[in-house]
Amino acid sequence: MSPASARSPHKNLPVQPADQLSIGTEDLNRAPGGIHPRTVFILLLALGIGVAAELIAQLLMALIGLVTHLSFQGRIGWSLVSPTDTVLGAWIIGVPIIGGLIVGVMARYGSAAIRGHGIPEAMEQVLVNRSRISLRVLFLKPLSAAISIGTGGPFGAEGPIIATGGALGSVVGQWISITPNERKVLLAAGAAAGMAAVFGTPLSAMMLAIELLLFEFSPAALLPVLAACVSAEIVRTLFVGATPFFVMPPLAWPQAPALLACVPLGAVVGLAAVLVTQGVYAVEDAFDHLPVHWMWWPAIGAVAVGLIGWWQPRTLGVGYGNITDALSGNLLGPALWLLGAAKLVSWTIALGSGTSGGTLAPLMTIGACLGAALGHISAVMFPQLGLSPNLAALVGMAAIFAGSSRALFMSVIFALETTWQVAGLLPLLIGCGTAFLVSSLLMRQTIMTEKISRRGLHVPHSYQADPLTQARVSDYASLKPVTLLATQSVAEVRAWLDTHAPGSYHQGYAVVDANGAALGVITRKSLYGADIDATQQLGSLVRDPAVCVNMETTLAEAILKLSAHDIGRLPVIASDGSGRVVGMLTRSDILALWRERLLDQFQRGR
Repeated sequence: MSPASARSPHKNLPVQPADQLSIGTEDLNRAPGGIHPRTVFILLLALGIGVAAELIAQLLMALIGLVTHLSFQGRIGWSLVSPTDTVLGAWIIGVPIIGGLIVGVMARYGSAAIRGHGIPEAMEQVLVNRSRISLRVLFLKPLSAAISIGTGGPFGAEGPIIATGGALGSVVGQWISITPNERKVLLAAGAAAGMAAVFGTPLSAMMLAIELLLFEFSPAALLPVLAACVSAEIVRTLFVGATPFFVMPPLAWPQAPALLACVPLGAVVGLAAVLVTQGVYAVEDAFDHLPVHWMWWPAIGAVAVGLIGWWQPRTLGVGYGNITDALSGNLLGPALWLLGAAKLVSWTIALGSGTSGGTLAPLMTIGACLGAALGHISAVMFPQLGLSPNLAALVGMAAIFAGSSRALFMSVIFALETTWQVAGLLPLLIGCGTAFLVSSLLMRQTIMTEKISRRGLHVPHSYQADPLTQARVSDYASLKPVTLLATQSVAEVRAWLDTHAPGSYHQGYAVVDANGAALGVITRKSLYGADIDATQQLGSLVRDPAVCVNMETTLAEAILKLSAHDIGRLPVIASDGSGRVVGMLTRSDILALWRERLLDQFQRGR
């Protein structure tokens, strides 16, 4: 029982008996998330999904316009108009209620997945359902959203489009033979393309996918998402041309005092983001306690939407014009506070009722109004700061989404892409970063993750380099291996094990030939098998060649081999080409890396 050598690991696959995964050497050597020919195939699919997402976006916009025209003006029209142009008077209260009733019926008898604003539901499918979304959602989500928004629901069209684009990517990924991870990429690509299709913001749409849906940062995931966003944007320009989505006066390049003023501005907006998020889920909890079926909740919530809409008609519908007016300075004084507060209450109740709608446009309406109002206060009380209401509105619009969703970079880039105001870059970074910080300190979950967190799901909040790819086998393997000779008999080894001598307590041993080359791995359990003849030599018990690693192998490669072959240990061979077995790596050895990381975290600063 002495150390021996083994051959190169590249000649020793596959290993273990029976239930192996169908994974070959080339698969094990492929870097996770790396570029390979399969990536091109997924990228081509994503290109088509991006084009389809833009066409669906145009169709949804037209449907929202049709329902709005019919509901508030009693005529047929396809343009996206404001519900404020109506002669219904007090009858306007009933329009959202009728829409809520229809959406509730669609959700109960069609698919409950159409409820909500779409992104948390997509995140949940990624995390627990292998990125599979029902085909029904692909059709019912845009239809229900068109009815909800067209009848005055205080939502933007982008949320349903993001959800529909994600459903499209998922459905395509279920029709063809691809892996769950590739299907996740297509889901994220479709969702991002949906956002780019509405706003013309391909870069921020990519960041939305990265920060909220992909849960990874790899070339194989990013390139298809990029392809979908770009193709959606190219097709979009054929419909609407190339103009900023929110037109506002050019911003002067901010000086140092204005930049410093963005810190308290971001802090106030970040606090507002926390309160808004808590308010949404407080309303949702209140609806959960109603003694009626959830099918009726959207109609009940629509009562508040209708009443507020009668009082403040600008709260009804998509409200993109409200954001433009806040950014441009067309709303002043009490009008800003009233619109922001009324939109907040209307949207919070509507979203909490479980109707079909989104979060992006309502949140940014609230944030833009709050930012503009604070900007006016700053201009009056602290004119020396030079913080213009237009700039404050831009920062508020982005910061409230950064604080409530923690999609920091998406929020900054979105504000730049939708307004073309490059001078806002530094103020946006400062304001959104501050709001992000305040939100992170005061709120554990976000408006996107609270719902699924309550269902017991853990949502990743950070991206870190895999420590397994940085650690080497030589740092964690046991370098004093105990090996068994192939010529030894089972009886001889059993007798040795029963002595409890040093080295006899291991659960598995490398079996080597006379030259020390590894033939395989045998476990203590197999040695004591009832059907084993004690006179047999160990070499006759080895059915498969050994799976080995060398000293320079990363722990990431090692754990791939352990998982692929469903084994618990790997013989370690020398890196000098001699083939000597110089160690043994077990799953417990790999766990030692995580123990070290935990100790580092708890002992930080000591």
